[in-house]
Amino acid sequence: MSSRFCVLVVAKAPVPGFAKTRLCPPATARQAAEIAAAALLDTLDAVCATPGALPVVAMTGDLGSAARGSEIGRSLRRATVIAQRGWDFGARLANAHADTASVHAGLPVLQIGMDTPQVTPQLLGASIEPVLHGVHDAVLGPAEDGGWWGLGLRDPHHAQVLAGVPMSQEDTGVRTIRALAGVGLSPGPLPELSDVDTMGDAVRVAAEAPRGRFAAAVRAVEGREVA
Repeated sequence: MSSRFCVLVVAKAPVPGFAKTRLCPPATARQAAEIAAAALLDTLDAVCATPGALPVVAMTGDLGSAARGSEIGRSLRRATVIAQRGWDFGARLANAHADTASVHAGLPVLQIGMDTPQVTPQLLGASIEPVLHGVHDAVLGPAEDGGWWGLGLRDPHHAQVLAGVPMSQEDTGVRTIRALAGVGLSPGPLPELSDVDTMGDAVRVAAEAPRGRFAAAVRAVEGREVA
């Protein structure tokens, strides 16, 4: 099947002491990094299995120092990898969309992060369908914490508005909708998901996707055997 859209994964190398620090305690720094690595690997598997999707990863950080760095490196061979650039997270998101459009011109983009390892190929494909069929010019998937987990755009250049949106705030989702409205877009809604910030989040997400690497890494912190 020919590529119909890009799935852009915005990710950072899961280096112990710098990755998922809000999981500590009960996780150690190494365990938190293992959870982050597992989340990224499960996400990449879902993206690469999505029919019609062209995987792109905007990456930052040192994989040489990361948990499961070699495994992540092998997984990234299935994707177009671009470097993150920008002075803050909003700018890096905007630039990642622009760089994706430069490499794969003319394709709509569905952007996600590495904090929702419960995503499936079915969910990703369904999420971009309203954009592909002209029902919406954009779609936005809210996160339970007030942010968002997914943004789909027919024209990825509209993502430049993200540079002016404060990220990781309780009202980031609302602010993003307002910013998109400012350029004439009215994003259609996607299902709400929980992203992984705390250990409570991790346990809930692991229960939703119990067979992946992520769930196994969470169970290791809980001291339970992996089924």
